[in-house]
Formats: sequence, C-alpha cells, structure tokens
Amino acid sequence: MNYNDHNPPHFHARYGSAGALFTIQPIALYSGELPPRAIGLVMEWAAQHGDELLEDWKLARDTKPLNRITPLE
Repeated sequence: MNYNDHNPPHFHARYGSAGALFTIQPIALYSGELPPRAIGLVMEWAAQHGDELLEDWKLARDTKPLNRITPLE
C-alpha cells in the first residue's frame, strides 16, 4: 500500500518483475499483470485478510503506520 494513494481502496502486489493492483472490496485484479498462479495466491491471501487490508488502507490515507499482515501459509 502507498500513502495517500488514489481510490478505489487497493493494494499493490509484485511477482518478479511483474506487478498488479488489486481492489479490496470486492477483491479483484484492478490493473497490471501477474502469472495466473500468483493471481490466485494473492486473491486467496486477500480473502483471508480483507478487514486488515481495509484497516491498513484507512491508516495509509491518514499517513499513519500500517499494521503488518501475515503472509499466506
């Protein structure tokens, strides 16, 4: 997530040299490209942490420190 980023609420994901943006509600690929397997993993992780992602989005908009979100296990 980036501070003072544009709407809609979203997060950035990177895989190697590829990158994409995913919206938080609903969880969806917004722009960019990742390999299909990486997209699936990111969407699975985001589904598990939707509330935390939305909270971090709000913190980022207020330029406050973000909370760490655990990785996909």
